[in-house]
Amino acid sequence: MAQLFFKYGAMNSGKTIEILKVAHNYEEQDKPVVLMTSGLDTRDGVGKVSSRIGLRRDAIPIFEETNVFDLINDLSYKPFCVLVDECQFLNKHHVIEFARIVDELDIPVMAFGLKNDFRNELFEGSKYLLLYADKLEELKTICWFCHKKATMNLHYIDGNPVYEGDQVQIGGNEAYYPVCRKHYFHPKTVNEEQ
Repeated sequence: MAQLFFKYGAMNSGKTIEILKVAHNYEEQDKPVVLMTSGLDTRDGVGKVSSRIGLRRDAIPIFEETNVFDLINDLSYKPFCVLVDECQFLNKHHVIEFARIVDELDIPVMAFGLKNDFRNELFEGSKYLLLYADKLEELKTICWFCHKKATMNLHYIDGNPVYEGDQVQIGGNEAYYPVCRKHYFHPKTVNEEQ
């Protein structure tokens, strides 16, 4: 029976590597998947899933007006799985459409993304995945400044932490750091010794 999975983690927790690994494992067995990503993520171009270690694949971009259920339902084949990267940037209706893909088309959906932003608030996509997902899995990484588990993302500008601003600010590890709660509230500047 198909399920909706939400695999979340802080920055640098290997979410994109994991989604690319899952896609490879299915395809190695001649089981086609649909790879999707938020159309807001333009770091390496629209419709690209790219990891920090250089792995990269084309994906179907999801925009605000995209009806994901119709897109999957209208395919000429039935995929074995739908894989979605950067799902935090999606809207409530996308998450409900993922649930419909699972429930009505019996296709598993695995969504990967951040849970909370640098202001420590939930993204819309993450909020509704936490509510509607059948299975939740935290992908773990360690704090940039200590050995504890990172659960938050700290945004830096010019080496100093920032707690205000637009929720969606596309940037890689040059602008955001995974941190534990202690270092979220008592951060070091990026230039300080770790």
